[in-house]
Amino acid sequence: MRGEALKIFILFITLGIICNCKADDDVRISMLTARAGADIYQLEGHTALRIQTPERGDYVVNWGLFDFDAPNFVYRFVKGETDYMAGAAPTERFLRIYAREGRAVVEQQLNLTPEEKERVIALTDRNLMPENRVYRYNYVLDNCATRPLAIVEQAIGDTITLGTSALPAEATATFRDAMRHYHVNYPWYQFGIDLALGSGIDRQISQREMSFAPEALEVMLASASRPDGTALVGNTNVLVGREDITAIDGPTPWYLTPMFCACVVCLIAFVVSAGQWRRGRATVAAKIFDTLFYLVMGLAGCIIVFLVVISVHEATSPNWLLLWLNPLCFIPVVAVWVKRLEKLLFCYQILNFAFLIVLAVLLAAGVQSANAAFIPLIAADGVRALLCILTKRNA
Repeated sequence: MRGEALKIFILFITLGIICNCKADDDVRISMLTARAGADIYQLEGHTALRIQTPERGDYVVNWGLFDFDAPNFVYRFVKGETDYMAGAAPTERFLRIYAREGRAVVEQQLNLTPEEKERVIALTDRNLMPENRVYRYNYVLDNCATRPLAIVEQAIGDTITLGTSALPAEATATFRDAMRHYHVNYPWYQFGIDLALGSGIDRQISQREMSFAPEALEVMLASASRPDGTALVGNTNVLVGREDITAIDGPTPWYLTPMFCACVVCLIAFVVSAGQWRRGRATVAAKIFDTLFYLVMGLAGCIIVFLVVISVHEATSPNWLLLWLNPLCFIPVVAVWVKRLEKLLFCYQILNFAFLIVLAVLLAAGVQSANAAFIPLIAADGVRALLCILTKRNA
């Protein structure tokens, strides 16, 4: 009897283990990557966590939500108070959004232990609580890709060894290089980024820091390993669309790029400067050019001053472009038309020319990386400053 009772006891224990294993197998944690879309905020893709449980069903936790209806949303966003939110939605609804946009969604099922799966669920539940769901979004350090990765690592209790991003070497040296890689077909967007963001994004970054870009993280997870050396990702499935189809717009025509426009501005600057040099004084054409040119530069300078002085964006300061683009650029807008302000204009252009030389040295030394289209614009400013100085001295 005692032997039979022991056999029955062992049988029940075995059945319990089998049931528990089956229940644990029914819980699945996956990383979802939505491939890049055509809108500028979609160019690196998007990352979310998919959770499947018998009790709760199939849902996605997403850290890329923001509230357009929040008070002063636009001003606060520009200022750097970029408050994003975590949210959950049924997987079917999540996938339907990307199907409408023509964007592929790739699922990477994670090899986690039952305890780790439970911790992922507990951590996401905590993140979704009203007092925890809002966070200060940072474009490269704390975003929709870094958050779910951090959740998984907290659940495992150790750092995951990520694979390589598979991007070319020139796209992985700095954050700015990575952005240029993803924004290659959107040159005006990158032009704006290069104006607004300072030298902070030009520092050397590690391969792991490349995981800020969801599409890069997807590739890095494919060959990632757990602390014990086993593969982190098991099955990989394409849930929506096809991997070889992209929703990104094609290249911008060359005649609509910032470089082409900048070269046209530079050419006009040289033409009006040649006329000014021949006549020995500023022509009407030169004055009109200076008014429009320096007006645009002054407005850009005001934006940069706002981003550097008032904004709390980490990446906007220091920005050495202030040596070139600043509110002092408004001086020529008025001074070229008022004779009694000629001395002020002369002094400004001497200072401006000196600042341009300092900026050129800093850019050449790699202190801050310049957009290629800045070069002809800086050259245009330099030739206008030099002509003003020479014609004043020869007068």
